[in-house]
Amino acid sequence: MLCRVLATVSALALTLGSVGCSRDATVDRRDSALAKDAAPELDRPAQLRQMRERDLSAMDDRIASLDRKYLEYQDKSAANPRGTSGAAATPILHDDVKSEMKAVREAVSGLRTTTPENWWERHESALKAAADDVEADVKRFAGARALPAAPKSSRVAPDSSGQLVSTAPFTSSRDKFVGDMRMRLDTIDKTLDNVKATGPRKTELDDLRARVHKLGEDIDRLKLASAEDWWDISKTRVADYIDRVEKSVARLDDHKQ
Repeated sequence: MLCRVLATVSALALTLGSVGCSRDATVDRRDSALAKDAAPELDRPAQLRQMRERDLSAMDDRIASLDRKYLEYQDKSAANPRGTSGAAATPILHDDVKSEMKAVREAVSGLRTTTPENWWERHESALKAAADDVEADVKRFAGARALPAAPKSSRVAPDSSGQLVSTAPFTSSRDKFVGDMRMRLDTIDKTLDNVKATGPRKTELDDLRARVHKLGEDIDRLKLASAEDWWDISKTRVADYIDRVEKSVARLDDHKQ
């Protein structure tokens, strides 16, 4: 009898021990899984910083390549002065590209110090400056001292569905800026519609129209932008600027006297 009791107690102890071990193992696996799920969240800021550093490094490589191509052009220009066969680009175009090279380097440098707190002010300022440059070229082509004034609005324009924009600080500022810039670009478009050109001047005019169109696309994309998109928006603006300068450098040899 005593043996049967001892056997029963031993079996029960083994069962309880087995259940306890099983439960401990399950808890350990659950805790390990939770830790793995939490790790990406904990590392997210570091991942974003690494992503931004990779973006900036890629831009540095593109700028270095631009510098090499520009130096190659200068060497060719020195070997074939204007007036000889293989004449170089006009001084005006050369000066424009030189100025753009400096500006694009400054743009990449500025991107390095762009933060969620200052990005909108910088982005807004950059787009306004781009519009100023375009407007100056449009005036030159149109032979006008000033373009017709764009309509002014004392309130933010409604969106495409007719709903008033949000009064939240970022969205209200964004929508007012988009509305004002869109009216300004519409005025520029109407002015260009009346400009005619042929030959090299037409090529320059087509390039100007393309700049206006690209600026319009950038403005339209802002309609749905959020403050969380700050890096993608800022990075894309600078990358597009590098694209433009690359094309300008590539065209240097195509512009003869």
